[in-house]
Amino acid sequence: MPTSEPDRVPGRRAARLAVVDPATGETFGEAPDQQPDELDAVVDRAHRAWHGWRADPVARTTALRAAADAVETAGDDLARLLTREQGKPLAESYAEIARTAARLRYFADLAPRTRRITDGRPMHSEIRWRPLGPVAAIVPWNFPLQLAAAKFAPALAAGNTMVLKPSPFTPLATRLLGSVLATALPEDVLTVVTGREPLGARLASHPGIRHVTFTGSVPTGRAVAEAAAASLARVTLELGGNDAAVLLDDVEVDRIADRLFWAAFRNCGQVCMAVKRVYAPARLHAEVVEALAQRAKTVAVGPGLNAETRLGPVNNAPQLARVEQVTKQALADGARAAAGGHRLDGPGYFFAPTILTDVPPSSPVVAEEQFGPVLPVLPYRRLDEAVAAANGTGFGLGGSVWGTDLDRAEAVADRLECGTAWINHHAELSLAQPFAGVKNSGVGVAGGLWGLYGNLRPFVVHRPQEA
Repeated sequence: MPTSEPDRVPGRRAARLAVVDPATGETFGEAPDQQPDELDAVVDRAHRAWHGWRADPVARTTALRAAADAVETAGDDLARLLTREQGKPLAESYAEIARTAARLRYFADLAPRTRRITDGRPMHSEIRWRPLGPVAAIVPWNFPLQLAAAKFAPALAAGNTMVLKPSPFTPLATRLLGSVLATALPEDVLTVVTGREPLGARLASHPGIRHVTFTGSVPTGRAVAEAAAASLARVTLELGGNDAAVLLDDVEVDRIADRLFWAAFRNCGQVCMAVKRVYAPARLHAEVVEALAQRAKTVAVGPGLNAETRLGPVNNAPQLARVEQVTKQALADGARAAAGGHRLDGPGYFFAPTILTDVPPSSPVVAEEQFGPVLPVLPYRRLDEAVAAANGTGFGLGGSVWGTDLDRAEAVADRLECGTAWINHHAELSLAQPFAGVKNSGVGVAGGLWGLYGNLRPFVVHRPQEA
């Protein structure tokens, strides 16, 4: 029961997609480069599979639990392949596999609730919930399996089928995941397609798709929304962030430095909700810079398959060029690198973990999302200035406040214009909580019951009361 499209199409020479190991910069595998006209058959099969999948909630629960078991059983193969094509340390890949299985189990046990409306009329009005149909998911390269599961687990649990397109930089682990899930799911309930653009654009605009869920950049998200509008499909967009960490004047730098560093540098900084700017009180600014720089200079950087590695490479050459460009621009604008500031010698897409100080607030490394191992630390004199600066970009995914007075920190967190605010930590999510951004960081809600209901539509039945 394959859940990935076949490599060959009758009568057509199969195009291939080269996959590069970011730790070496060399091609180590390939995947099908499928064409947009192949999607008609894929979506048609997903629609036919939907009729049986939506009809039996008990069978869905059983299948999703079995799918979670299958993911865990294949964990070693999935994790090693994920590290090979994405670059992250092997321990982080195992964590991503565990999160993928956990999402399947969590949503397997969720079910929408029928609700009766009482409004004084001699009528029973009942709200029931129905699945939408075939759903499309377009997933980026930073957490290809975890973000795929964040989309397919609630969609499948709600009774939809899915066509899943991973990034062309990370197709292999997702294809393997599709094969693993095929041992537990009925045929064509989940199909993985791989290829370059315009495959994603065609998938988003396909008239047989009823919901498009996308994670990626703001410009691509806008294009996805425009494409989906052609068929009036629902959209859920998570479009990245430029999360700020605001340190209060009572913060104990030595106690929070490790947590703050990894909130910014986990997965080589390639996390949508990573800390990407730090605002520190002027009197503590030098201490914060030194603490973070010391960690940046000593963290073990290397290939993700090496046991001692804590920080891997940037995933791909275009992103490495982006990280280098915004860093060079900041240095040209007058910033100073307290650590790093340059590519590392040798093969692969490695960039030295970088702490920047004296950065102009208008520099792109502050005003935009750098999405790499670079962190600017900016001083402030008045707390109101720090909050205004934290809120002063077009993003609003997450933010955090760090200090010892938790009530005061919470009051400051309440002023942040974002979807999630943390106190004394960052980017930690529960499967049960909603996840959404404001401003340019997204449209719609994922996570928890909100994620389940986002894949359903209300259906209302009225009937007269008995005489």
